Amino acid sequence: MYIAQAFKGLHELWRYVVGLIIAIAGVFVFSIPHGVAIMFKTMQSGSIDPSKMNDPAYIMQLFESNINLVFILLPFAGGLLFLLGAVKWLHKQSFTSLTTARPKIDWKRFWVIFFFWGILSSSLVLIDYYMSPEDYVFNFKLQPFLILSIIAILLVPLQTSFEEYLFRGYLMQGIGVSSVHRYFPFVFIFSLLGIFGYLFLSSYFDLLLWETSLYFIGYGGFMLYFLNSKIAEKVSESEGYLKLYSGLKRNFTPLIITSVVFGLLHIANPEVDKLGPIIMVYYIGTGLFLGIMTLMDEGLELSLGFHAANNLFTALLVTADWTAFQTHSIFKDLSDPQAAEFMDIFMPVFVMFPIMLFILSRVYKWTDWKGKLFGKVIELPKEDDKVLQEINEIGRV
Repeated sequence: MYIAQAFKGLHELWRYVVGLIIAIAGVFVFSIPHGVAIMFKTMQSGSIDPSKMNDPAYIMQLFESNINLVFILLPFAGGLLFLLGAVKWLHKQSFTSLTTARPKIDWKRFWVIFFFWGILSSSLVLIDYYMSPEDYVFNFKLQPFLILSIIAILLVPLQTSFEEYLFRGYLMQGIGVSSVHRYFPFVFIFSLLGIFGYLFLSSYFDLLLWETSLYFIGYGGFMLYFLNSKIAEKVSESEGYLKLYSGLKRNFTPLIITSVVFGLLHIANPEVDKLGPIIMVYYIGTGLFLGIMTLMDEGLELSLGFHAANNLFTALLVTADWTAFQTHSIFKDLSDPQAAEFMDIFMPVFVMFPIMLFILSRVYKWTDWKGKLFGKVIELPKEDDKVLQEINEIGRV
């Protein structure tokens, strides 16, 4: 089982909290060049409006398209680097066990779905172009496109790999192995209450970064105090709590959580302002599709290939004024996105993704859907000292 691979390393809950903080730190560190560039531009021209710096569309206009793309993608490369470092040194877990339950990474799977989805998605765009040419402008310019191609080929796979290794890898495994802990339902409920509480407060007050940090630090401290109290011990022995514990200790718990969080983290994308909250169906649905693919195939290879193809081919082929990637692509989409709501949101999630899962299940002979998606998380037995030593050696490779 893919989730059970995390039991081969050090998997205490606190390690995943620290590892997540390390990954986020990597994102911030590699965002520094963008901040420095904005500072220099402000000093040179003084034309930047500080009040609009929270507007993604405004930020996209500050620099030339290819330079903007580098600034956008660099933080993801930093996040990936820091995350893999945390996995190796904090968890003593091998890169292979984070990627797959197979003895070694099957890169053939990656390339199969990469070219399959890349060709299919590109063909759909070209068909739409020939059917509705008035909705597109031929945007091709050789030199900017060649520069774009180099940037995209080098950095887009790092961006998509960071998201896959973070959500379908690190958090999927981390939440899965944490769900076997006796107090996981408490952590789950407290986390939900904490997030909803923050959303409620932020809707009435303009919370600053330090105020947000104090809120979560204080809330986290209260949660830890409660988990070590007599009340938590007594409640955890009740029949209702034990049923909840048994219900959450299943593969669908990390699947649902990572899919929803993956979708919600895209809420700042320009597409959300243009299409409205309905696009969350696409983002969360895509996360669910990638998560199901990971659990059924016992590895990240397919989700890595799909995500890389989806973003890379899109960046090279078509752009629009309201998308997250503003690139020197071959075509520019001028159509009203509201008119394509069904084709762009519901068609992929409810038609194309299920068909793809069916095709992949036939190609790779997936079995035991119920067990892999809804079965209990398999807890590997504790290793003796000799095996633990071998695990630590693997983590150093």
